[in-house]
Amino acid sequence: MYAPAMLAENILKENIRYLGRILGEVIKDNEGEKTFDVIEAIRQSAVKFHREGDQEFTRNLDVLLKDLTTSQTIAVVRAFSYFKHLVNIAEDLYSNHQIRIEENAEAPGGIAHSMSSFKKTNLDLNEIDAFFKSALISPVLTAHPTEVQRKSLLDTEHVISSLLANKAQLMSRQETEKNSRMLYAAVTALWQTRMLRFDKLTVNNEIDNALSYYRLSLLDAIPELLQDLEQDIGDLFSQSGIERYQLPSFLQMGSWIGGDRDGNPNVNAATLEMATTQQSTVAIEHYLKEVSSLRRELTPTTRLVSVTQELLNLASTSQDQSPHRQDEPYRLAITSIIARLSLSFQQLTGNEASLHIDNHLTETLLPYSGPEELLSDLNIIANSLIKNHGELLVYPRLGKLIKAVETFGFHLATIDLRQSSDVHEAVLKELLFNAGYSFNYAVLTETEKINVLLEELKQPRLLFSPFQKYSELLMSEMEVIRKASQMRAKFGARTVRHYIISHTETLSDLLEVALLQKEAGLLRGIWGSGSVQMDLNIVPLFETIDDLRNAPKIMSEWLSLLGIRHLIRYQGNEQEIMLGYSDSNKDGGFLTSNWELYKAEVYLVELFCQAGVKLRLFHGRGGAVGRGGGPTYQAIMAQPLGTVAGQIRLTEQGEIIANKFSDPKVARRNLEALIAATIDASLFPQDQLPKPQRRAYEMLMDQLSATAMTTYRNLVYETPGFADYFFSSTPISEIAELNLGSRPASRKSTQRIEDLRAIPWGFSWGQCRLLLSGWYGFGSTIDAYLNASKDASEKEQRINVLRDMLSDWPLFKTLISNMDMILAKTDLTIAACYSDLVEDEVLRKTVFERIKKEHALTSQALNLILQSTERLANNPALANSIRNRLPYLDPLNHLQVALIKRHRNGETDVLIKRAIHLTINGIAAGLRNTG
Repeated sequence: MYAPAMLAENILKENIRYLGRILGEVIKDNEGEKTFDVIEAIRQSAVKFHREGDQEFTRNLDVLLKDLTTSQTIAVVRAFSYFKHLVNIAEDLYSNHQIRIEENAEAPGGIAHSMSSFKKTNLDLNEIDAFFKSALISPVLTAHPTEVQRKSLLDTEHVISSLLANKAQLMSRQETEKNSRMLYAAVTALWQTRMLRFDKLTVNNEIDNALSYYRLSLLDAIPELLQDLEQDIGDLFSQSGIERYQLPSFLQMGSWIGGDRDGNPNVNAATLEMATTQQSTVAIEHYLKEVSSLRRELTPTTRLVSVTQELLNLASTSQDQSPHRQDEPYRLAITSIIARLSLSFQQLTGNEASLHIDNHLTETLLPYSGPEELLSDLNIIANSLIKNHGELLVYPRLGKLIKAVETFGFHLATIDLRQSSDVHEAVLKELLFNAGYSFNYAVLTETEKINVLLEELKQPRLLFSPFQKYSELLMSEMEVIRKASQMRAKFGARTVRHYIISHTETLSDLLEVALLQKEAGLLRGIWGSGSVQMDLNIVPLFETIDDLRNAPKIMSEWLSLLGIRHLIRYQGNEQEIMLGYSDSNKDGGFLTSNWELYKAEVYLVELFCQAGVKLRLFHGRGGAVGRGGGPTYQAIMAQPLGTVAGQIRLTEQGEIIANKFSDPKVARRNLEALIAATIDASLFPQDQLPKPQRRAYEMLMDQLSATAMTTYRNLVYETPGFADYFFSSTPISEIAELNLGSRPASRKSTQRIEDLRAIPWGFSWGQCRLLLSGWYGFGSTIDAYLNASKDASEKEQRINVLRDMLSDWPLFKTLISNMDMILAKTDLTIAACYSDLVEDEVLRKTVFERIKKEHALTSQALNLILQSTERLANNPALANSIRNRLPYLDPLNHLQVALIKRHRNGETDVLIKRAIHLTINGIAAGLRNTG
């Protein structure tokens, strides 16, 4: 008998081979035997190289690729790209199976493990309930220019995934053959679907794309997960005499799409209104669909069971007079709910709900004033069922619907506003000047700015005048904030709750947003008094290394302002702070970024603890390890003690959104890991180091970080010509041309690393297989640390200290684990091909030799710390996944280099440009976490 894990691994391999065979047949049918033979020859050559180390691989591959026509080149690129998409589908199914095994074993990372911890630590129900009442967990979907998936492809891949999952459960030959035909049809549809967008994405496209994940998975996966968690906790305390445990609403979705203006001129008041309206449409359409199904399903009759008086009262409001339903009060009550919800749908979204209700049934009813009224009616139905032997009828649909309304309201997801601090400064400068002030606000000292802002916040009058003429920038900014106020009034206060300030560098950056809220009516009362109220939480975003180091000082000044505690109390005695992983990494390198984030969190927790204010950290993580990516559970568990405390928001960006949320089972798995990590990090933290030991590790990390940052910045910012090397040796220019997002790749029209967005920075290093932002600087750092002493015994002692840190300290363990994974995906042979794109031979050799040397030192350091020369020795499943992908990545990289050379040499064939963009898509799909 095979162990379940071995059987699952065999099924994974068989599924990959099966999908590969189907793809091969589809290519033959669509492109012909000759093109298929070329693709197969390239595949076999790449596989042979990775299995046997064929040294002629590169030359043979280049010969094969050189003879391709442009149309054959595109077919080859599409073949290898789509194969990796199919591999991703098979691996996600395998991961779902593995997760179920781990759940049964109560492995860390799942709710079952957290439930087990509740039992072991003897937490009572009141303690658990208090935790969830004070908790907030919020994944925030953002749109960024590394999202390479089209919605059409996602839909087709979802069909393939469902068919592949069903394959193992088919019994008859006819069913198996039908499933096979449908899989062939779905893969054919995939092949015949355009992989690229011809037009650049608009913000409206991004809104639609994000909402597709709610329809695909989130609207079902989140309520189901929450209902099961509620059931698990209720079962845990079933002997306590409680009738029904009701889990507080602690999971809330967030979004930046439609409200994030930082560097995106296409986001304005109209996109904010569009986003909120479309989100509401998706949420209420889901509710209408679910209650319509409930009306068909809840058929208990009063001839057989009793019901509560509250239910009879609700049923009496129904306009349904059919004599066939007068003994079915649940159906009558639901008819009333559908009628009112239809009216709400029309009122809020402007859409007709005639598909769900006859117009005559709404004549004497009013729309719901908010989701709370809808919840009240749904709970009346649930309570009546529970009290009258119908509790099992709650679980299939009604319980999930209640959880959905609690989670999504009428707004679906909270949209954050975000803008750069320099824009706020420009707006305030113009407002003050037009209001008659003679000074130039922008050139004032920080102290002078604070004094001006505080004085204006105390004034009852406004700076803005409808009789003045203002710039387009000012009018656009004011319209966005006013629109936020209108959307809150229409869809509820949770619709827009946070205003994030990019590039927060001073206290005045926070006060400027407070004053802008006052101008829009979102801040009311006199500043400094106990009656002042502010609707949008001001969230400073600290991004660069210097900003992270200054964060505690700025927030200390904020908390010390006269009257600020009144504002914070009005907002639930909470203060949110956002930390930027991407820009801090681009600024200081991988090791320093992670260490400065850690220190900033520690100092901020201490500050807010002393102030008696709850701190919520918002983690601006991306998909790539260099941008804070990596496994969610491990990343959260590695946070400093006290920094989670039941409160966490984090961004989900780029292709990671598709990876996590395009399938209901995968979505549930990822959300469960997020919830479990928050519970475990808050109540059962791993970091139990004695203070002296932790302090010793922290002092060493300070030392290591200083060396790492010097090494990194010396290459990236101090090496003459490095920016030219980067722009030449990576497809950054081609990425900027690709229709990936509505936001430009660079904040300014320059080729300075400082002005480049951190997202395409990391994405480009992934494309050329260097992934430099996830490891550079670490090797030199460890080498310097170990060789600081010539004494052999002391060197051995230092090695043991590093291994102790790996064993005892979650932060260091996560850093090393992520770096291990990144180096497994790195390939210097491929990267050398990209370096040939740099025309300046001296620059090419100088920079690439430094990168090679650092890579060797980093590999050596990891080998020493992990006591293994094999990458991912502790994670064989991931190691196999990466190893199996490489033969299908290498040809794409070689093709990309060849195509870029032709494109940059002036060839104008539009198919060449399209082929380059197809390689970008394929490589991203193969590496998965690069954006």
